[in-house]
Amino acid sequence: MISKIKLSFFSLLLVAIFSCGSDSAVSETESIGKNSNVAPGLANSSESESSAKRDNIFRLNFSDPPTFDPALVTDTTSASIIVEIFSGLVTLNKDLEIIPDLAESWDISDDGKKYTFNLREGIKFSNGDPVKASDFKWAIERASNPDTGSLNAEVYLGDIVGVKEVIESGGSLTEVSGLKAIDDNTLEITIDEPKTYFLAKLTYPTAFVLSKDYIEKQGEDWIDNPVGTGPFILSEYQIGQTLKLKKNENYWADKAKVDGIIMNLAGGVSMAMYENDEIDITGVGLADLERVKDPNDSLSKDLVNVPPQFSLNYIGFNVNMPPFDDVNFRKALSYAVDKEIIAEKIYSGLTKPSYSIIPPGFPGYSPSIKGIEFNEELAKEYLAKSKYSDPSTRPRIIVTIPGTGGSPGLDTEVISDMWKETLGIEVEIQQVEWATYLQDMNRKRLQLWAGSGWQADYADPQDFIDVLFYSKSDVNHGNYSNPEVDKLILEARTEVDNNRRFLLYNQAEQMIVDEAAIFPLWFDTDGYALVKPWVKGYEFTPIIVPKFKDVEIK
Repeated sequence: MISKIKLSFFSLLLVAIFSCGSDSAVSETESIGKNSNVAPGLANSSESESSAKRDNIFRLNFSDPPTFDPALVTDTTSASIIVEIFSGLVTLNKDLEIIPDLAESWDISDDGKKYTFNLREGIKFSNGDPVKASDFKWAIERASNPDTGSLNAEVYLGDIVGVKEVIESGGSLTEVSGLKAIDDNTLEITIDEPKTYFLAKLTYPTAFVLSKDYIEKQGEDWIDNPVGTGPFILSEYQIGQTLKLKKNENYWADKAKVDGIIMNLAGGVSMAMYENDEIDITGVGLADLERVKDPNDSLSKDLVNVPPQFSLNYIGFNVNMPPFDDVNFRKALSYAVDKEIIAEKIYSGLTKPSYSIIPPGFPGYSPSIKGIEFNEELAKEYLAKSKYSDPSTRPRIIVTIPGTGGSPGLDTEVISDMWKETLGIEVEIQQVEWATYLQDMNRKRLQLWAGSGWQADYADPQDFIDVLFYSKSDVNHGNYSNPEVDKLILEARTEVDNNRRFLLYNQAEQMIVDEAAIFPLWFDTDGYALVKPWVKGYEFTPIIVPKFKDVEIK
């Protein structure tokens, strides 16, 4: 998702379990763990594991999602819920392969521009209404309509002929010319140019189907009781307390194995809640890692490895705002930070400094990208060359992070100290609530921001280089613009040879890194989590995919 943000994790991946989840400098489970409140209905039997009668509910800690509307999602917290309630033509499996979802098959024209999707027979919305090709058409047109307020419509749907015209019409156009409902079970989509990654973009929530009849009947209140086609239904949501899902009995495929999901939003010390059987899964932070890895500890049998997320944590610069409109100033800040020291001394070597954009192991990753590494002398040289070298005339610098008044992340504080000690540059740290942080970022209002990142929506480098750095992308939060980079991105869009396409992205990536368009911080690494022995079928994935339907409580 997402943003997306896609918001991923700014800090330790080893403590981050859910790709859906972090909106601060710590993991989801830690960020909820500041008080002892437990949401109503979360606590299970107080009996011991051997004698407790388990219900068929999967329990976990989570955060309030900014939205349940697929057209509006820009973050992983929301996307992780939305993919369980809604669905689309195609989806990603746990191996990150594109597989059929509501469309059982599709045909692609010889010129690569026309996709004809054949919907499954008898598919229904969760309220029992039939799903028609016209619902897909209407949902995509709704997302494209500027009145809906989607910040991702052009990014994920803009390849479809007519979408940009609807977005730019100001509401005067409502019909997307590249969409045709041939009949109730056949949808035709025409795109502007052949693009090898187009199907992958349809796995993102912006392209998910919605019930035209239900939404038009319910009006704006439809989102309080959303009707979807995913394996679960939203059954209860109390802001800051509890979010509950129940299985969708009208789901087209195998029904969910659990009766429901209960997500605690109220807080609590995650490790203590896990040990008290109040939740079934938790991340493991540094404070507990040595203990739970001890074979003599009772929790060691629950310990599992968590693979790296395909994500990049970074500090963002708005290159339209002084002093970040000066490439020399951005480079000075980038050279002044010793990420290796932070990784070793603060995170005990359990996080990996990043000097490029595309994560290791991801399609298109290149180890040959040369990033900006710590160099105190070069930092001072670039500051001296900057037009903001004089501190008396330098604009005020505010770094915005998500949070609700707690202490900033250690890395944010340490990086700020390094800027001050090496360059004499002081920054103010400002915390804002997560939804506000997302809104300001998406509207490109932030000068300097930290505490977030970008997690891949699908396994293609287009989702990093094009989505984040193309000058006209709505998700280019820092307003970065380079005509040469744009030229490479546009060439890559229609390149059918993936090897050549990836090389084009790498050329663009090197230029972006050289100009310090952002300040890369960390790539995700292997982590640890605890999973109760009665939980079966939960899998950790590097990208958000529907996964709760495969969970069993035994």
